[in-house]
This record gives sequence, C-alpha cells and structure tokens, in this order.
Amino acid sequence: MNFVLLALGAYIALQLVIGAVVSRRIHSEDDYLLAGRSLGYRLATFSIFATWFGAETCVDAAGRVYADGLSYNSTEPFAYGVAMVLTGLLIAVPLHRARVTTLADFYRQRFSGSVERLAALVMIPSSVFWAAAQIRAFGHVLASASGVELEPAMLIAAGVVVVYTVFGGLLADAITDLVQGFALIVGLVAMLIGIASDFGGLASALDSIDLSLIKLRPEQNAGWLSIAESWALPILGSFVAQELLQRVCASRTHVVAQRSTIAAGVAYTLVGSIPVALGLIAASNGVLVDDAEQVLPHLARERLSTLGYVLFAGALVSAILSTVDSTLLVAASLFSRNLVGPLLPSASDASKIRIARIGVGVFGLLALALAFRFDSVGELIDITNGFGSAGLLVILMFGLYSRIGGPRAALAALVLGVVVYLATALAQAEYVYLPAVGAALAGYLLVAPFERRTSAA
Repeated sequence: MNFVLLALGAYIALQLVIGAVVSRRIHSEDDYLLAGRSLGYRLATFSIFATWFGAETCVDAAGRVYADGLSYNSTEPFAYGVAMVLTGLLIAVPLHRARVTTLADFYRQRFSGSVERLAALVMIPSSVFWAAAQIRAFGHVLASASGVELEPAMLIAAGVVVVYTVFGGLLADAITDLVQGFALIVGLVAMLIGIASDFGGLASALDSIDLSLIKLRPEQNAGWLSIAESWALPILGSFVAQELLQRVCASRTHVVAQRSTIAAGVAYTLVGSIPVALGLIAASNGVLVDDAEQVLPHLARERLSTLGYVLFAGALVSAILSTVDSTLLVAASLFSRNLVGPLLPSASDASKIRIARIGVGVFGLLALALAFRFDSVGELIDITNGFGSAGLLVILMFGLYSRIGGPRAALAALVLGVVVYLATALAQAEYVYLPAVGAALAGYLLVAPFERRTSAA
C-alpha cells in the first residue's frame, strides 16, 4: 500500500503543479471562468467526458448491476451518454452563439436580471452538494489506500482540489481533465483486462455472464411512466447542468462545442460500460461482498497486481477530481458573476477574478462541511438529483427556441418546478421529476399569454 499511496501522492502533486503553471495565463474573467474561450477538440472533449465521469459512474454503476442485474432502469452510464449527445445536437450551437459565460447569463439576456439571480440561487446548492459527494468519495479512496482516518482524508481531498482550482480556473480544470480522462480510460481498461484474465481471459469472462441478469424488458407491474421517470432526470436534467454547459461556452467555436459534446457522450457510454461489465462478471462468478458498492474496489484489491491496483485507484481518483473541481468552479462563477457581479458593475477584471477565487475557496469549505455532515455519498447525491432543474429546463428550451413568454413566466416555471419537486420528494412519491417538469411547463404556459397581453398594452 505504501507504493499505492506514493503513486497517488505523485499524481495529486501533478494536479497542483498544473494549477500553479496555468495561473500565470489568467488575466481576465473570461480566462478564469472560460479558459479564454479557447478549448479545442481535445481539451473540450476530454474535459466534458472527465467532468461527467464521477465516482458514482464507477462505483454505483457496478454495484447496481451486481445487486440487481442490468435492467431497463439501469440508467448509468447510458442515459448520461444520451444526454451529452442530445446536448450537442440541440443546445451546444445556440448557447455558444449567445456568447454567455454562465447559463444564468443567458437567462438574463432572454428574460431579466431577477430570473438570472433566481436561477443562480437554484443552481449553486446542487453544485455544492455534488462537490461534497465527490469529496467524501475521494476521502474513502484515500483512506483505503493510506490507512488514515476518513476525516483527515477528506481534508486532504478538499485541499488539493480547492488549491489547483483557485489558481488555474477552467483552463487548469480542462488540462487536468485531459490528464484525468486519459488516466480514467487506461485505468478502467487495464482493470477489465486484469480481472478478466483472472476468469480465463476477456472472452471467457464475458461468456460467463449469466444472461438472466440482463433484464431489459420491463417488469409486468412497471408502466411507461416508471421507465420515463427513471430516464427523464439524467437526460433532461443534464441539459441544464452548468458543469457541462460551461465547457460548451468555453469551446473555440460552435462546431467544436457541438462535436466535442457528442464525442464525449459516446466516450462516456463506452468507458462507463466497463464498470457495468465488471459488475455483471462479479455477480455471475459468485464474488461476494457485504456492500454492493464495494464490488469494484473489492475486485481491484483482491484480483489485481499492485500496478493494476494503482491504475484502478488512479482512475477512481481521476473520476472524483475531474468532477469536484468543475462543481466548485461552477458555484463560484454563478456567485461571482450572477450574484455579486451586478452589485459591482465597475469592478476590474482583477477584482472579478479575486471574487471568483474566493468563491471557490468558500464553496470548497462548505462542500467539505457537508461531506462531514452526511454519512454517505449516496445521501448527498440524492439531495442534488433534480433540484431546480425542471424549471431551468423549461425556460432554457423556450428561451432558445421561442419568443413566447417573459420574466414572469420564467419565474413561475422556476418556482413551481422547485416547489413540486421538493413536495413530491418529501412525500416520497413514486414520481418526482416528471411532475416537477409538468408543473414548470404549466406555470410557464399559463403566465406567458397574460404577460404578452400586458406588454402589448
């Protein structure tokens, strides 16, 4: 384990060096928040891919198919891959052409400053909770590799990410995402080959999968609404994920933005299928673990060489780092640009960068506090899923493709989407996200005609 810890330490140190070097190229708010809108195909594709590839893509996907098999509601990684492809086809080009920095900027352009501020307030908590989930996951990896307690491991995890993100902004994120994305692919492919060889080779391992675990036909008591609910949140919710759209806006051209997003979606689906395959192989060959989410770490620990385990740990750390840095930068950009920025219209670029960097630090500390407060990664992820995205989705699509509605319609959609989502979630209703989308859509369409008449008068 000392070698594992040394390798992880060197890998983490590389991230810090990249942040320090890139910081010398930060001269404006655009440089810090959008990498100067300079991302080409390679950086944009790997950054989108790595940002979306979190700990849950590895650990949760493998654990779910290990416990329940591959079924119609196995949305990870397939739904998120579809979401990225559709984002490239439907949203990347018009949003890039709008020349905005954040999604809240677009809401200000299309609707009003009040819509911008409410949207920012809705998006920031989700990003912070998502960062907290990744910090806790990183703490588990570091604690497992080093033997230190979970709390100090989470402190180290948060400190590393905050430092290189504070210094380098999105460009540092994109470059580290390139490194992390490569490490992810190498680590997971090496793990698949290494573990498959323990079962007689890749072909034999895949042939050993029990076909009864693949249940792609819905159960008799599962209607189309249940299937739609399972797939709607990861697909529709991703359309308004600032972590993804920030990379779209940072791309060099609208063509780069579109093609990179589509390519990242394809890569995400292919690479994300590796943990799914490993979970099926483990379930089919009698591998026993107390906690289904530990099946992937268990396979790596018990069946890989030291080098193989290092590659696996590096892949998991890469997945976590690439997600948490993006979420912190998103929260900071929304705070500095859309909440504080309007209050300081004459602020210099240096002041704007300083505010954004302070935001990264503050939200990093808040995410760390939340990671300490909650007992599991899954609990934190459950809180982030879907909050506010229903209203954000409705007003984004109307804003991009229609002139129907204005500020009051947008505010109605945002408020109703949040209220209905929270009400159904607290009531533990069977359907949560679809009612929220329906309420947001109804609110927008009901208010929009009266708003048009008032403005016409």
